[in-house]
Amino acid sequence: MAGISPDIWQPVGLTVALALVTTLVLLVIGTPIAWWLARSPAWWKEGVAAVVALPLVLPPTVLGFYLLLALGPDGPGGVVAGLWGGRTLAFTFGGLVLGSVLYSMPFVVQPIRTAFEAVGDRPLEVAATLRASPRRAFWTVAVPLASPGFLTGAVLGFAHTVGEFGVVLMIGGNIPGRTKVLSIAIYDYVETMQWREANILAAGMTVFAFAVILALRMVERASRTAP
Repeated sequence: MAGISPDIWQPVGLTVALALVTTLVLLVIGTPIAWWLARSPAWWKEGVAAVVALPLVLPPTVLGFYLLLALGPDGPGGVVAGLWGGRTLAFTFGGLVLGSVLYSMPFVVQPIRTAFEAVGDRPLEVAATLRASPRRAFWTVAVPLASPGFLTGAVLGFAHTVGEFGVVLMIGGNIPGRTKVLSIAIYDYVETMQWREANILAAGMTVFAFAVILALRMVERASRTAP
């Protein structure tokens, strides 16, 4: 498009990559957490659930500050980065993934937990009478029945990662091609008074947000009408 910097597409690609990786990681680690929260009789599980949900109420700058300390040269992130000759995980794509996973975790874990709780005991008991092992019952019974929760969690996790600002700014800064995601790019364009670029990205994210809400409504409606 005439008059628009070609660099406008760089944060778009980086944001999509970050959201995809974060969502995949969250589905992998969030599923067992959600299953345990839904099925465990432990009295202290709600304390774990509160820790998982903490990013919902914790200011992003607070979480970003502690992540910056943890990922920096004097924290565990510095030790990990030292394995390949680095000094810090902060201001890297890997650091953004870690921060995004922690910040978006409740948006993935909670829908999956709710879906697992809705499955109930009866389908799993029937599977057990058919000599299905607990692992097989989980994959062939619980997961398919909870699929709307997985879809909702994946959509919310992806969308929430796309819209991050405070956490990614704290731990990633504004490095083009490495940590400059969409929300940071919009802020940067506004700061430098590149209104056209800012408006294009902002309008695109608005359309994306509408599509996410519409998709979630359709998933909810489909789950209600499913037999």
